[in-house]
Amino acid sequence: MEKNILKYILDVGLGISFLIVALSGIFKLSEFREFLGISLSYQDPLMHLISEFHDWSGVIMAVIVLVHLMLNWDWIVSMTKDFFEKDKDIIPKKESKNKNKM
Repeated sequence: MEKNILKYILDVGLGISFLIVALSGIFKLSEFREFLGISLSYQDPLMHLISEFHDWSGVIMAVIVLVHLMLNWDWIVSMTKDFFEKDKDIIPKKESKNKNKM
């Protein structure tokens, strides 16, 4: 499989798992359910199912992020090196005292 296609599939999977984690996490908040007028306790089978979706989507998201980092590791290292090398150019160098004595 081509690397760009694999990255695209990972990005889509990451987006889907993020949405599931975010939405299920918000729904797990009792204040949110009270605001909507939904009365579910944590003992309710539906809340257990939502909690399972939340937990497993989080695990899947973590695995996808690790694979994503591994696939992009060379780029991350290169950009980090470039960033710190450019930072050195931004810092003004002190002029030597001998240079000004002519």
